[in-house]
Amino acid sequence: MKIQVVKSKIHRVKVTQADLNYIGSITIDEDLMDASNLIEGEKVQIVNINNGERIETYVIKGERKSGTICLNGPAARRVAVNDIVIIIGYAYMDFELAKSFKPMLAFPDETTNLLK
Repeated sequence: MKIQVVKSKIHRVKVTQADLNYIGSITIDEDLMDASNLIEGEKVQIVNINNGERIETYVIKGERKSGTICLNGPAARRVAVNDIVIIIGYAYMDFELAKSFKPMLAFPDETTNLLK
């Protein structure tokens, strides 16, 4: 049996931009992607702490050390700049493997979005 578990998480990061006219996705600083084991094109869930919205989209690489967290396209209507969000990636894996699996978690500075 396979189950879906948390694989990656960027915990409490600040939205720096919201671009309604982009085709879609979330742009994430590449350092944060590496720290949380996310890759470009991967499906993620964004949980908005400020308003309770939950959004599914995919990742686009942002500039390293920029702190960029930008919701693009329709998702831009679900956030405001400076909202705090949690970004979660999931993976399917064998039930027994999932029991011992440890996700990659990143805890950036909420002011700068850079890794501590």
